Amino acid sequence: MDLDAFRWLLTDDGQALLARAEELDPADPLRAQTALRRHAGAEHAAAALTQAGLRRRAVAKFGDLAARLYFTPDGLEQATRLAVARHRAARLRAFDALSLVDLGCGIGGDLLAAAETGIVSVGVDLDPVRVAVAGANLAALGLDGVVSVVDATTIDTSPFDVAYADPARRSARGRSFDVDDWTPPWSFVESLLARDSCVKVAPGIPHDLVPEGVEAEWVSDHGEVKEAALWSGRLATTRRRATVIGDGGLATLTDEDDPGAGVRPVGRYLYEPDGAVIRAGLVTAVAAACHGGLLDEHIAYVTTDADVIDARTPFARGYEVLEELPYREKALRAALRERGVGRLTIKKRGVDVVPEELRRRLALAGDAEATIVLTRVAGAGTALLVRPL
Repeated sequence: MDLDAFRWLLTDDGQALLARAEELDPADPLRAQTALRRHAGAEHAAAALTQAGLRRRAVAKFGDLAARLYFTPDGLEQATRLAVARHRAARLRAFDALSLVDLGCGIGGDLLAAAETGIVSVGVDLDPVRVAVAGANLAALGLDGVVSVVDATTIDTSPFDVAYADPARRSARGRSFDVDDWTPPWSFVESLLARDSCVKVAPGIPHDLVPEGVEAEWVSDHGEVKEAALWSGRLATTRRRATVIGDGGLATLTDEDDPGAGVRPVGRYLYEPDGAVIRAGLVTAVAAACHGGLLDEHIAYVTTDADVIDARTPFARGYEVLEELPYREKALRAALRERGVGRLTIKKRGVDVVPEELRRRLALAGDAEATIVLTRVAGAGTALLVRPL
């Protein structure tokens, strides 16, 4: 997005055009463009339509606030989901953090969450457009904060209680999982982690890359693993943590909650741990909390005979095991047809199966609906007919 076009969008005329753009049917972009051209030039009309479209897409991350905020396409893609950013800001306030510097603030998602809690927030970014958008977002919500076009690697972070960074994980080839492609680079991240800091990283970060004394927290929002964050200095309280955010609020699990668990036969219930729990390597902590064990030492499924009320956990989705079905495809098809199954949910872990392809080959046509789990039990392929709890 052009900087001048964005600045114009903040004027009274720009706001009026943006309001018109938001009223138009997004399914007919040519008609919408034509309608806006009656009131503004091509560049301004395109800026308004782009912003209206980004606001609609942003609802998934920012909820009701999306209609008041501003975005760039890449800035929205990289922005932290609001619920996750607010969780992080709450952690900072719990440690009495009073000031924060956001090194690479993007459109300001994390900056907004920190400012909401009263933390004095300063954001820097190399991109003038993202800085302008972040400033506009602070103003839109009436929040205090300062944003500037500055190279994050040149900032003296010592005056701030906490340094926060969200390195861009892209190269010329696109999204990159190689830390050497990050901007700022991993060497800069390591230098930040020598002080009180928080660094947002990809959820696939290898455990052995996390420096000693740094806490790695994996966060999921309504079942989707969104990110990992590295906490250092006095902000680090454990080695590994899984945090899940759902309709019922927030729950967290750490390696200190993990006494370990062994492998056991299939019980009355099956639990599928949340992705954040799996990424954090805390599946056995869920097994212990459910008074159960693992189906296989290499697979993230937990089983238990404990009463479902006693075994209920926010860290896993539960199923009642109804029966074991044949694992081989021909026999499985016959068993499902015998039960009148036509609509089938296939969950799998640890086996070489593509659910969509298997469902097509099974060619079921009954009226009943069912869920099966395809996995390994003690190394052997197993099919379990289950009912979601």
